[in-house]
Amino acid sequence: MFALLRVRDFGLLWFAGLISYIGSFGLFIVVPLHIYRLTDSTLAVAGLLAASTLPRVLFGSFAGVLVDRWDRKQVMKWADLIRAVAILAILFAPNSIALFYAIATFQSVVRLFYAPAENALLPLLIDKERLVTANALNALNNQLGMLLGPAIAASAYGYWGIRPSVIVTSVTFMISAALIASIRSPGRLPVEPGEETTIERPLQRLRSEWIEGIRVVRGSRTLSTIFGSQMLSFLAEGFFATLALGPFVLDVLEGTEAQVGWFTSSQSIGGLVAGVIVVKFVHRFSVRTLFVVGAALIGVCDALTFSARVFMPAGNPAVLWAMFWMVVVGFPVIAFITGQQSLMQNATEDRHRGRVFGAFGTLDGLGMLLGIGIAGVLGQWVSLAPLLIFSALLRIVSAVIAARFLPRDGEEDVTSVSAPAA
Repeated sequence: MFALLRVRDFGLLWFAGLISYIGSFGLFIVVPLHIYRLTDSTLAVAGLLAASTLPRVLFGSFAGVLVDRWDRKQVMKWADLIRAVAILAILFAPNSIALFYAIATFQSVVRLFYAPAENALLPLLIDKERLVTANALNALNNQLGMLLGPAIAASAYGYWGIRPSVIVTSVTFMISAALIASIRSPGRLPVEPGEETTIERPLQRLRSEWIEGIRVVRGSRTLSTIFGSQMLSFLAEGFFATLALGPFVLDVLEGTEAQVGWFTSSQSIGGLVAGVIVVKFVHRFSVRTLFVVGAALIGVCDALTFSARVFMPAGNPAVLWAMFWMVVVGFPVIAFITGQQSLMQNATEDRHRGRVFGAFGTLDGLGMLLGIGIAGVLGQWVSLAPLLIFSALLRIVSAVIAARFLPRDGEEDVTSVSAPAA
């Protein structure tokens, strides 16, 4: 089942992603935790997350347009190298809130190019018949990074502070860039005659290509359903990122800094097992089923996670209860990611993939930003557990919407795209 990793270029992309995720997931946990320890404010954590999310809202779609013009390998390589250097600025002012906000914003801008480039590059490295399996392996990759990164970074932070996590993250980005640079396959398909981009009126060209990407989404029942249903999930993710990782574990469960890392990493334990199962048996399920059922079960598991204090006393018992359900949620997470990525890649031509995934990143950012803002404000006045349980219900509603409107196998999914303006 792991034979795909012996496909040279896909294996390089997979291991590059794994190493990069270890560093970035670790920093994703440590930086909000560090801000919370410095300020004791959920609003300050929300501000950090908003700083890293706003660029996706403002520029995500346009970044995707540029990714469709450029070699995706070069985009990913340079994004990693730029992030590796930029993050080292934290070493010189580790307690500056303003610097953390600035770095978070800059890192987010760079990642606007990396994420759609990766999603657009993957179908070029593997046969279409094995694309779902490749996406399942990539989801497994994410879970490995989520398991190792937060556990290592949070433990290191508890003993030595923020600086070791920054250095490790920078090194992981550099290694990832080296692996991506070794990929031999072309970073994009050859441009068809009549589709060449020109240097005349570049802003107008950018606008027309962006509009074309929006038309692709609106003209596809699959894409428009995914975009619509996932807005609620992104809103829920904003609640989770603001309240669950530090404040929930520390204040509601009364856990420790190290347990913040283990709480986050526990999801990936189930994800690792689920990844192996999905990779082996993925052909038995439709990608629609993986997406819809996965989304619903994520909401159920989240609700049980955030109800820990209903069933267990504070301290280790409550932390262990929450960790158990975070392990269980790894199973639907793998199914959901595999289904979503496969549905979107199959519904989009290569020349549009960058801008479609870029637009999806913009929607992700908008939903996250709304969730972060609402959670950051309400978290100052309302108990955290009810807010997080509400976010879990949003995920369940998103699954119901997807089940109602997503085309079933054999149903028509017509994409009608008007020619871009000259």
